[in-house]
Amino acid sequence: MVHITSCCLLPTVTLVTVTTEPPAARTAPHAAPVAKQVAHTWRRVSGDAEDPWAWLRDRDDPDTVAYLEAENSYAEAWFAPLAEVTDALFQEIKSRVQETDESVPVRKDGWWYTSRTVEGLSYGIHCRGTTRATATETVLLDENVEAAGHDFFSLGLFDVSPDHSLAAWSSDTDGSEMYNLRIRNLATGVDLDDLLTGTSAWGGAAWSADGTYLFYLMPDDQMRPAQVWRHRIGAPQADDVLIKNESDERFFLGVDLTRSGEWVVIESSSKDTSEAWLIPANSPTNTPISIRARTNGVEYGVDHWGDSFVVLTNLEAEDFKVMTAPLDQPGLWAELLPHVAGQRITTVDPFADHLVVHEWSNAQQRIRILFRDGRLEEIQLGDEPHEVELDANPEWTASTLRYSYQSFTTPTSIYEHDLHSGTRELLKQTPVLNTDLSLYTASREWATASDATLVPVDIVRRRDVVADGTAPCLIYGYGSYESSMPPWFSVGRLSLLDRGWTFALVHPRGGGELGRRWYTEGKLLAKRNTFTDTIASVEHLVAAGWAHPRRAVLRGGSAGGLLVGACMTMRPELFAGIVAEVPFVDVVSTMSDPSLPLTITEWDEWGDPRHEPYASYLLSYSPYDNTVATAYPAIYITAGLNDPRVSYHEPAKWCAKLRANRTDNAPLIMKTEMGAGHGGPSGRYDRWRDEALVLTFAMQVTTA
Repeated sequence: MVHITSCCLLPTVTLVTVTTEPPAARTAPHAAPVAKQVAHTWRRVSGDAEDPWAWLRDRDDPDTVAYLEAENSYAEAWFAPLAEVTDALFQEIKSRVQETDESVPVRKDGWWYTSRTVEGLSYGIHCRGTTRATATETVLLDENVEAAGHDFFSLGLFDVSPDHSLAAWSSDTDGSEMYNLRIRNLATGVDLDDLLTGTSAWGGAAWSADGTYLFYLMPDDQMRPAQVWRHRIGAPQADDVLIKNESDERFFLGVDLTRSGEWVVIESSSKDTSEAWLIPANSPTNTPISIRARTNGVEYGVDHWGDSFVVLTNLEAEDFKVMTAPLDQPGLWAELLPHVAGQRITTVDPFADHLVVHEWSNAQQRIRILFRDGRLEEIQLGDEPHEVELDANPEWTASTLRYSYQSFTTPTSIYEHDLHSGTRELLKQTPVLNTDLSLYTASREWATASDATLVPVDIVRRRDVVADGTAPCLIYGYGSYESSMPPWFSVGRLSLLDRGWTFALVHPRGGGELGRRWYTEGKLLAKRNTFTDTIASVEHLVAAGWAHPRRAVLRGGSAGGLLVGACMTMRPELFAGIVAEVPFVDVVSTMSDPSLPLTITEWDEWGDPRHEPYASYLLSYSPYDNTVATAYPAIYITAGLNDPRVSYHEPAKWCAKLRANRTDNAPLIMKTEMGAGHGGPSGRYDRWRDEALVLTFAMQVTTA
């Protein structure tokens, strides 16, 4: 999907990242009987002779819930003797976090917006004031209040109206990603009677210029954002008007305001094609204006840049180029910033006098600024592998640019770059308590894949750790959907590094770190490159002395869970442990069933196994289908009962099949969140405890 980003009005306080997203081990003696009970009791024969565990797809079957609860009981029993280790790790994470904290206030019109956290509270609090110093004065939305009485809470939208009198906000309280949307009067703090149920938060929302209408998204039965609706504030949902219905199940809809606030943009995107429409924000009942009809393989996104539109497109530009179009002919494009192979432009943000270009170049993020006079300047960020993203920049006429920077060794830092002088000011760096960050160092190396392709691998360690093959190593990978993975700071990771671990982030094909071709060479009938690139990266780490097979743990989630599962089934002897979080592992069955959420849209990523050659190709790497009688590493699997993206039954079936087939007694643990979805628990303390469990598992299974 092409992204032309619009401004994010409200900053969010950095809830310090603890994930590391991110061995022959002994099962705790007292847990062995539990494992036998689980394997014996639930190896039930189903009506499907080819898939004895297909019955686990029925969540209404009492045996299904009983199976998941039995696995949870086993997981609790396995971790019980390690409680002191887990608690110590949790306390280490907690001790490094400044629990009461606030984001840097952001000015928009006459208001300063911010968010904050409070020690002991799990969720953020959103505020504003009339000056920077008073930005926390008025509470607009306290997520802790809204989460009261719920085991799970996720804030979807929080979008303030153009006159700053109202806010559209939505929440999910079970992890299903079905959001109820409300309208809050910001002067009184009271929600209006408006209640829009079952909305989607994936594709945004947009206010009309006068704040009397709100455009929002509704999902279809497969959880695809498929409809854009227009709601009149104060009217019942039954009176809302359907503006756009996307019948092609490969496409997702999105809606947003341009940065200028003058246009509502509706975009429909598949994996490789997009189309967009415009509505004047001051005439919200107008019929949407088509920009350019969809053409298979052509992606584009549009924003408003004063006297013209700016367009980001891959038309005759594999890694995208920037073009402009007249306001009265938005489909007539002229080149502004040419295509450069290998420099993948991901977003373009227009300001009154300049454009901000965000891109990947040589597997590294960067920001360049294009001025109206044609000058092109790059913000210098140094050589250490890093992440750089635009922060909240809501002012259209701003002469400064805020961006966030982080790396393996630098916590999230908010900078303000002066466009006239070229100087920058550090506004805030997320505090990391009780820690000397100078003890850590990061670097990039390049592994050689089986076809001689060079694969980037980022490594972080303490400076006193040497490459002699003795250090345990946690390796994280993803490699799908052109989702590039820049290095990120993690206080949880520090607990491993302080114990002599190394951490490696691999960038296999299937991501987008080295341009669109890096993605296309790791999808569909080239998907195995993702797994062989990762295996080659692990072999490189071993050869370089940063890892050893008896002390290497591979971790990934969702499509990254597929990565770790496929790597494990291909080369089980290469790892001591596997952490597969909500893993997409039953690839053939899921991609063969169009009734499941998102399957049809995913065919452009994986292929349709109902037809050859995809049937044979997917079968060649699907972890579930390639689970055989052999010795596997220690395995920790997570799942969410309400997960709409990777259904709980995929990890559940995989775990059951592993129990029935593996020939070793290494730990096999599965933990299912019975009241959450794809992202696991929602509160920050619960997330820290979950991370402490992962770290405990990794440390336990790499103990010689």
